[in-house]
Amino acid sequence: MFPILFKIGPLTIHTYGVLVATGFIIGIALALHLGKKEGIAREKILDIGFYSVISAIVGSRIFFVLTQFEYFIDNPLDILKVWEGGLVFYGGLLLVIPVILVYIKKNGLPMGKTLDLLSPCLALGHAIGRIGCFSAGSCYGRPTDMPWGVTFNNPDSQAIPGIPLHPTQLYESFSELVIFVFLMVFKKHKSFDGQVTWIYLLLYSTVRFTIEFFRGDRIRGFIYGDFSISQGISLMLFLTATAFLLSHHRRKNS
Repeated sequence: MFPILFKIGPLTIHTYGVLVATGFIIGIALALHLGKKEGIAREKILDIGFYSVISAIVGSRIFFVLTQFEYFIDNPLDILKVWEGGLVFYGGLLLVIPVILVYIKKNGLPMGKTLDLLSPCLALGHAIGRIGCFSAGSCYGRPTDMPWGVTFNNPDSQAIPGIPLHPTQLYESFSELVIFVFLMVFKKHKSFDGQVTWIYLLLYSTVRFTIEFFRGDRIRGFIYGDFSISQGISLMLFLTATAFLLSHHRRKNS
């Protein structure tokens, strides 16, 4: 709705970039708070936060560039314009996970406990970041006649202008906020370390798979027909999380 927050001479501050950065900062701040309660050193959390931010930006941008390869071949400098949008969450997640796993193992941190600490922080940060997508008009939805449809009229917006669209960015932001609250409550009652993380992957993959049906942007990439790459990743994450949770349940009851 408001892609540009303000301008100072030649300097343009994009709302998208500000909100994505805010999501990172709040997520790391929460991780520091939870880490203190879990007995994990502050410097370790800050290290994880730093490596997560870098790998998330790199991974999410690479994923987006690959889906729009022909455009970026002709406009290579635009690859660096991350403040204008074009960060694919799954691309960031797929790089962040191995980076964090390597760091946790290398530094002798408790794997399951550390991941359970980070998962709610990720959900909260992502919820805030999606509001940035809404402000930029990226990740927009299909046309709709529902009363909550949103019309983007700002000429700097990336969304289709002049017609009501599903606010898919807000759907995902609200869903992530609900997941965050659920995880914060659930983590007090988890039966094993790592369970919160698998539950997060299960819930988010379900939400993302569903919301993709309401997306209207075609630049996100598709596997076949209207089945998007993000839906394919969501399906794999859902099946993996389900299989692990069921396997652990069987072992526990055997």
